[in-house]
Amino acid sequence: MRFPRFVDAVSRRAGVSPAEAAAVTRAVLGMLAQRVEGGPERGVEASDGSAEDFLSRVGVRAGVDPETARAGAEAVFATLRETITVGEFRELVTRHPDGCDGAVDPAESPYDD
Repeated sequence: MRFPRFVDAVSRRAGVSPAEAAAVTRAVLGMLAQRVEGGPERGVEASDGSAEDFLSRVGVRAGVDPETARAGAEAVFATLRETITVGEFRELVTRHPDGCDGAVDPAESPYDD
């Protein structure tokens, strides 16, 4: 799926503008990529690994309020769940911050095993 379509799906799911959806999508995917690579964020204190910390960082990176950060992040994960393979999604879930089960629930995956 191309980025504009992905952002459009996030925008519809989260009920936010396309600009906010794009900013949140970039923030979430950037932070996930950083976790996969194992690198720390430059110039930022270490993450405590909680869902609230993750969402706070999404909000700061995207320049959005906490409610938009939460709704947008949940929409990003829901869209990813429909976009990537079941194996890729499970890998992502294992690297996701603890406590954000509402946003990432592997049991809700649309994939058949």
